[in-house]
Amino acid sequence: MRPGRQRGVAVITALLLTTLAITIVASLFWQQQVQVRSMENQRLHLQTKWILRGALDWAGLVLRQDGRDNSYTSLDQVWATPLAETRLDQYIERERVEGEVFDATLSGSIIDATSRYNLGNLAKDRGAPLLPQIEIFKRLLVNLKLDPALAVRTAAAVAAGRPQQASAEPPVDGAPKAAPSSSQPVGLRQLDDLLSIPGYTVEMVEKLRDFVIVLPETTTVNVNTAPTEVLAAVIPDLSLAEANGLAARRKSAAWRDLTYFTTDLHGKKEVPGAVAVQSNYFLVRSRVRLDRAALDAEALINRGTDGRHVTTLIWVRQN
Repeated sequence: MRPGRQRGVAVITALLLTTLAITIVASLFWQQQVQVRSMENQRLHLQTKWILRGALDWAGLVLRQDGRDNSYTSLDQVWATPLAETRLDQYIERERVEGEVFDATLSGSIIDATSRYNLGNLAKDRGAPLLPQIEIFKRLLVNLKLDPALAVRTAAAVAAGRPQQASAEPPVDGAPKAAPSSSQPVGLRQLDDLLSIPGYTVEMVEKLRDFVIVLPETTTVNVNTAPTEVLAAVIPDLSLAEANGLAARRKSAAWRDLTYFTTDLHGKKEVPGAVAVQSNYFLVRSRVRLDRAALDAEALINRGTDGRHVTTLIWVRQN
């Protein structure tokens, strides 16, 4: 082989080896960058969870203090004031890392969970839907322009998911009976479980979301916080216009006792045991932003009634 041709082959070989080396080094740098970014994402995710935990602790503190200060629950109390988007670096003392952008914000609100109708009220135990509660849910569905026949199907589903309990009380006449089964159905755990019942659609469930909830025990509806559609449902023969009047009335002065509310009904009667003026279940909605990470969460908190108002976190759902 001629010397000139040998030199050409050597140059090409050197270029190929250089290209290969550059490719390998670039690949290693890229993999390292991916690993670093992955670790940063994990760190941000963990930090957002810690911020969320702090937000829930703050919400619990607010609810505990409110329970000690007030014998009733209303929308003009401190817990009902939403937290606007707040920069956390104004309140957190921390050492700055060079080149780091610490952009952390927190916003959220607390909602009275018993301002909504609790689907768990539809049945006392397995196979025993409760007719008075079915009628309440029927009226609510009518107020929301939905099919009232869904109330019976929903009550049967709730009853099927209840544990079997021995009871000396006879079943309510006219209430639908859930079919017996050797296995225990799961029942309703959250509002989206309604989609498993024939007749419900995604649009219907979304329409019900601000008016209906699933709580771990039977509860009353708080007349100080309930929307007009729910108020009109728990008071038979109460029109939506009259419910709007009651909602306007409570803005000037909340009902501190159920007797005051009964007086304002002017002869109409609420369903026995269906309403109250105090709440123990609350939804806490939080939105955490930390640099490029964001966390939306909703939590259910139970404020006890043992006099100490100890708050218990029931569940947290994150998006």
